[in-house]
Amino acid sequence: MYRFLFSSKWLGYLLLAAVFASACVFLGRWQMDRRAETLAEINRVVTNYSAAPIPFADAKEQFRRLDPAMEWTQVELRGTYLVEGQRVVRNRPLNGQPGYEVVVPFRLTTGETVVIDRGWLPIGNRNPGSPDSVPAPPPGEVTAVVRLKHPEPELQRGAPEGQLASIDLPAYSAQLGYPLLAGAYGQLASETPPAAEMPFPFPKPSTEEGTHLSYSLQWFAFGVLMFVGFGYAARQQARNAAIDAEDDDETPEGAPRTASGAPSRRPLPAPKKRKKATSEEEEDALLDAQGY
Repeated sequence: MYRFLFSSKWLGYLLLAAVFASACVFLGRWQMDRRAETLAEINRVVTNYSAAPIPFADAKEQFRRLDPAMEWTQVELRGTYLVEGQRVVRNRPLNGQPGYEVVVPFRLTTGETVVIDRGWLPIGNRNPGSPDSVPAPPPGEVTAVVRLKHPEPELQRGAPEGQLASIDLPAYSAQLGYPLLAGAYGQLASETPPAAEMPFPFPKPSTEEGTHLSYSLQWFAFGVLMFVGFGYAARQQARNAAIDAEDDDETPEGAPRTASGAPSRRPLPAPKKRKKATSEEEEDALLDAQGY
């Protein structure tokens, strides 16, 4: 009953179902990988974001090469802001609003120089392409608590004077003319003494998992449903073939058939009605019956 499955047409259908299901599995696994990355980021935020700050001596190597597991770790720094090296970083949206971030070199009491991102500024109304004003960091020796962040890659686009296209620390160091610890920068959490004016502080990163799990399950379900649909179509084809075979057994020999050999389901022509006899024919028939 299912021998038709070995025909070229149905083998093609099966191949199409397999290709579609394979694509669904690939997309489902991709969503699961995205979910794993999101969960790892959430774990880093939960573990490091609000933990007690560690001294610079314990985090010095992280500023040279940041371990991904140490991202968002709070570090206490002591030193002086180098205001002449202050820059704003372009194209930094926050909560759907366009703006900038303010980065400043920070010379530690131990002699090394790191970069601190002090916060966010909205786009300016007076000077297009730059903020209206940039709050100055506090003068003199400052104790700053920062959260470790990975540097950003170089972008193949320029920026106006006093601005950066991205937080690309090697390029920033070359622009300043003195070395920076280029393995990480610090996102400001607090500073003592505080400045008279501050950029907007950064919000805590989201710890929501998102929709990756539901999307992955949907893709896996689509792959399974493709084979369910193939099986249903094959079952319907087999049932139709069985019905045709039963009709074939019940059809008399010589009955009209379709081009495929199945009995034709067209109704047979109705018998022709006999014409009504005339008066002369009825009289002749009566005389014949009486023997005349």
